[in-house]
Amino acid sequence: MGKIIEKIATDRKHEIVLKIDFDNLHDLTTENLQKADVAIEFSTPGTVLNNIDQCFKAGVPIVIGTTGWYEQIPAIKRECAENDGTLLYASNFSVGVNIFFHVNRLLAKLMNNYPYYDVQVEEIHHVQKLDAPSGTAITIAEGIIDNLDAKQEWVNVLTDNDGNTDDNLKTGQLLIESHRLDSVPGTHTVIYDSEVDTIEFKHTAHNRNGFALGAVLAAEWVQDKKGFHSVQDMFSFTA
Repeated sequence: MGKIIEKIATDRKHEIVLKIDFDNLHDLTTENLQKADVAIEFSTPGTVLNNIDQCFKAGVPIVIGTTGWYEQIPAIKRECAENDGTLLYASNFSVGVNIFFHVNRLLAKLMNNYPYYDVQVEEIHHVQKLDAPSGTAITIAEGIIDNLDAKQEWVNVLTDNDGNTDDNLKTGQLLIESHRLDSVPGTHTVIYDSEVDTIEFKHTAHNRNGFALGAVLAAEWVQDKKGFHSVQDMFSFTA
């Protein structure tokens, strides 16, 4: 992701002043961070909170594409306010995925009229992805839960290599079925199923370029703003 973001950013006439990975963590200092107008963070659930803290201390806006830390959002919101910081996060920065999120919410609301359909979410990613379910799948599930009366909470099942899952769900639970396969950038499907037919709503990423472009667009959008933002603040959907 870092390499793709760097290429897109430079193609858009931005200058990369600092790159941090496992080999040069000692360069992650306040002085170095303050050379940047915005930091873009794609790391791991275990390192993201420290990176946020470092950017707050340096007074540098941060755009976060890492997932797997969302249970800490209330604490990070407080820290952002206390430091007069700037943060924008997204489970997925892709323009196409954010259109998908919006339509998913509209569809869930519509399906209240058709209670004989049950719904589940399926996500497929590469085997190197550390968290399950994906942040994108969680956002999809939350969009359904917020708009479909029949679902109150999501549960996740990571399938085995044979695709077997435990479908022993309680009333009101929404299944997120996670698959980990080689070289899959990300596929998310919302499935409404009834005795007579199945409706599938799917987004398939062909590569990671869409995620990277969205992160750069987010950095451009957030650089002159303050406070805690989600990617929904950046997109404007009227339908």
